This record gives sequence, C-alpha cells and structure tokens, in this order.
Amino acid sequence: MAHFAELDENNIVLRVIVVDDSVEHDGENWCHNLFGGRWKQTSYNNKIRKQYAGVGYTYNEEKDVFISIQPFPSWSLDENNDWQPPVPYPAGDKKYYWFEVNKEWIEIK
Repeated sequence: MAHFAELDENNIVLRVIVVDDSVEHDGENWCHNLFGGRWKQTSYNNKIRKQYAGVGYTYNEEKDVFISIQPFPSWSLDENNDWQPPVPYPAGDKKYYWFEVNKEWIEIK
C-alpha cells in the first residue's frame, strides 16, 4: 500500500490516505483526480521525504521533506530538519521532560 498526504495552500498536511500499490506510480495525480487538492507521497518507513507525514506537518518543497510540528516555541530546526531544544537533553540513564516556561529539562522521578 502507498501513502499520500494532501497539502493546503501553505504546504500543511491536511490528511494522509492509503491507496493501492497499483496506482502508486501516478498516485499524486490519482489522488488529485479523485479528491481534488495537491498531494505528495509519504512513506510510513521513512524511505522518502525524510519522515512519514502527519496531519499538521509541513512539506518543504525546496528540500522535498516533511517536517514535524514544532514541539515547543523555543525549539529550532537543525540542518537535518529535526527540532532541537535550546538546551541539549541530559546525558545518562535518567528520564526528563521539557519545561518550556524555564526552558529546561526536568527529571522524571
């Protein structure tokens, strides 16, 4: 099965659908002809366009990748199109969660 993401006018993913492999070769046009809109193929195993598209993700035409939703306002995209916190995740075996107000990692106890 092949997966296709519908994009709005700002390249935001509206929905992702599954189509039969028999139409994969022309799936973007097939989806457009059936549903209207603009479509890009995505891959649940991340083989194309960096990662599997989800509702709210952004499609970057220039880089031909899907970018996930920014997890927190203080996080920024790195050169690999991954969101990074302003403070790196602490090393070690302990678990932490991000506290946006203070922009710090808080240990989960």
